[in-house]
Amino acid sequence: MNINIERLEKNLQELGKIGRNAGGGIDRALGSQADREARQWILSYWKSHLNVDIQIDGIANLWAFAAGTEPLPLIVFGSHHDAVPDGGMFDGALGVLIATEILETLQENGMKTRHPFGLVSFTGEEPNPFQVSTLGSKVLSGRLTRADLERLRNRIDGSDLQSCMQQIGGDITKADDIRIQPEQIRAFLECHIEQGCRLEEKGLHTASVSCITGIYREDILFTGEANHAGTTTMKRRKDAFNAAAEFSLAFEKLLRERASDDVVGTVNNLTMEPNAVGIVPGTVTLTMEIRTCSETVTREIAKAMDAVCEKIQRERGVEIRRRLNLDQPPMPMDTQVQHFVQEAMLETGEGDQVLVSMAGHDAANMQRVTKGGMIFTRSVGGKSHCPQEYTEPESIRRTGNAMLLALLKMDEGLD
Repeated sequence: MNINIERLEKNLQELGKIGRNAGGGIDRALGSQADREARQWILSYWKSHLNVDIQIDGIANLWAFAAGTEPLPLIVFGSHHDAVPDGGMFDGALGVLIATEILETLQENGMKTRHPFGLVSFTGEEPNPFQVSTLGSKVLSGRLTRADLERLRNRIDGSDLQSCMQQIGGDITKADDIRIQPEQIRAFLECHIEQGCRLEEKGLHTASVSCITGIYREDILFTGEANHAGTTTMKRRKDAFNAAAEFSLAFEKLLRERASDDVVGTVNNLTMEPNAVGIVPGTVTLTMEIRTCSETVTREIAKAMDAVCEKIQRERGVEIRRRLNLDQPPMPMDTQVQHFVQEAMLETGEGDQVLVSMAGHDAANMQRVTKGGMIFTRSVGGKSHCPQEYTEPESIRRTGNAMLLALLKMDEGLD
C-alpha cells in the first residue's frame, strides 16, 4: 500500500494557487482572503473525498476525524496552511495534504485503524498581523488562554482577534474549552519540509526529528556619543555602530567555533540614531538570537558575550545594555514516536537518519500535551519562505510512504 503521489501533487498545485502573487510567491496570512479561501478548499476536499467528521474549533483550527475500530484516543497528523508573505507552496501545506493523502489511501483500500485518526490544519502558525506565531497549537496546549487572546490586536488595522475568528469559523470565547485533555490524543506527527540543506547534502530524502530548537533572544542597546563626522578625531570617537559591528563579528566567531549545523545565531532588527550623513552614530539597538537544542550551549555562548561586551566598552568608551527578550527552551520529540518513525523509514528503505529542527513548529506545542513527533522531507537548495521553495515529488513520495507505515506502527504499538 502506497500513497498516490500524482493525486497529492495535484492537490499541492491546487492549494498552491490560492494566494499566489504576480511573482509566484504565496501570500496567505491569518485572516486574509487567501486564508479564508484555503480553508474552504481544504474543508471541501475533506467533505467530498473522505469519510470523516469535520469540526472547526474555537481558534479556527480545522479538524477531520475518521472513526477507529476501538474506543481509543486519537492519533493525529497535520500541519498548517497559512504562509509567510511571498512564501512558498510547500511550507505547512505539504504537511496538511500528505496527512490527507494518507487517510485517503487507507480509506480507498478499505483499512481502518484501531485508533480514530485525525487530520488538523492549524491556525496562524506563521508570523501574522496579531504577532503570535503557532497560534492554534498554543491555544490547544494551554500556552494561550481566552484572556490572552482577548488582548490581541491586529497591528495593521487595530481590529481584535475575535473579529478575525468570526470570519474564519472560530470563537475565542470557547478557547479555554478546546485545550487538549489527558488521554484525548495518543500521538501527533507533523510532516514538514526541512527548510535547510542537510538532507540534500547527504543525498537523503527523509529524516526523523529528535528535537525542535530552543530560541534565545536579547535586545541590546549600544550608547556612544553622537558627534560631527568630520571634526571628531578617531581617537575621540564613541561610535555606537562600530561597537555593534564588533559585537556582531565576535558573536559570529563564537558560533563558527562550535562547528555544528545544530548551533546557529543571528544579529538583526538593527536601528541606529542619528542615522544621517555627517554624524557619528550615537545609539544602536539590535537583537541577538541563538538557536540550538542544547540549553548548555546557549548559556555558554551568552556568557562568552559578557567578556566581549566588557572589552568593547573598555576600548571604545560606549555603554552596552542587554535585556532578555525570549528564552524558549528546546523541545525534544517523544522517543516512542521517533522509534516508530525510524522503524518505518528503515522498512521503506530510507535509513534511520535523525535531525534537529532549527525552526519552530506546531509539533513543539503538541509535545506538551501528547506524544509529539516530526518527520522532515528534503528541500531543494534549502530554500524556504520564498517563491523558490520546492520539494521534489520523489522526496514527497518516499516520506509519505514512511509516514503511512509509521501510522500503522503507532496504531498497533500504542494503546
